[in-house]
Amino acid sequence: MRKLIVLAVVGLLAQLIDGSLGMAYGVTSSTLLLAAGVAPAAASAAVHFSEIGTSLVSGFSHHKLGNVDWRTVSILAVPGFVGAFAGATFLASLDGDVAKPWVAAILLGLGGYVIWRFLVLGGRRPTFKSRPSAGFLAPMGVVGGALDAIGGGGWGPVGTTTLLSSGRLEPRKVIGSIDTSEFVVAVGGSLGFIIALGSQGIEWSYAAALLAGGVVAAPIAAWLVRKLAARVLGVAAGGLIVLTNSKTIAEALGASGALVALLTAVVGVLWVTGIVWAVRQERLARAGADEPELVAA
Repeated sequence: MRKLIVLAVVGLLAQLIDGSLGMAYGVTSSTLLLAAGVAPAAASAAVHFSEIGTSLVSGFSHHKLGNVDWRTVSILAVPGFVGAFAGATFLASLDGDVAKPWVAAILLGLGGYVIWRFLVLGGRRPTFKSRPSAGFLAPMGVVGGALDAIGGGGWGPVGTTTLLSSGRLEPRKVIGSIDTSEFVVAVGGSLGFIIALGSQGIEWSYAAALLAGGVVAAPIAAWLVRKLAARVLGVAAGGLIVLTNSKTIAEALGASGALVALLTAVVGVLWVTGIVWAVRQERLARAGADEPELVAA
């Protein structure tokens, strides 16, 4: 029972991050499930089944607040479904012990990319050009969907960061559109896992706990998307992902307990340092934005 309560809290926090950043629900949840000893395919399956509910509530909330570009959603949906279905069946065919370090490596890379996007780039927002074309969105949907199923997360890191960096869509609509289209990706991945694993191979209680926490957080996150500092949340989420998965990879490579502890401590210090730096940069940015108003007054 305690584990289910913890998973519900994980689902709540992961959805708060995802709904505010347009990424990190699947990566965060899968990372913690892997750390708890759940097999990669079972962990990704539980995350995808919970995402059916959380992404539905999140998409509705974003729609009500005007955060969704439905043309982008309609183009992304089918390629994302196909990619997620293919990725789920591929992951389920791998041996759990063999797959775990590889999945952790994918998650580690995604976590690093999240940090790079929001720390090194400083959370800068692009200028807005023409809307993204189908030729741009469809390949991104296939890759994002496949990576989402194999790594337990990836739709947001691939979709949100690609669209933001392209400068072709307003940031709040990038986040809202990616969160909304994630419903179809979650359905595709879930169907793939059911066919490949069967209902007995899925941790339904884990999925339900993640779903309960995520559904509570989804409407709050949609409202907070304009309020919270994406830079700080991105670094915090990415750091957690890097910390946990670097530990998993070190253990899989046979590192000693002392070396794993040292690595965890070093990464933890760098993580906290990154968060502090991001907070300072956010304060400086806000102070700079307020300065013209003070001068004008």
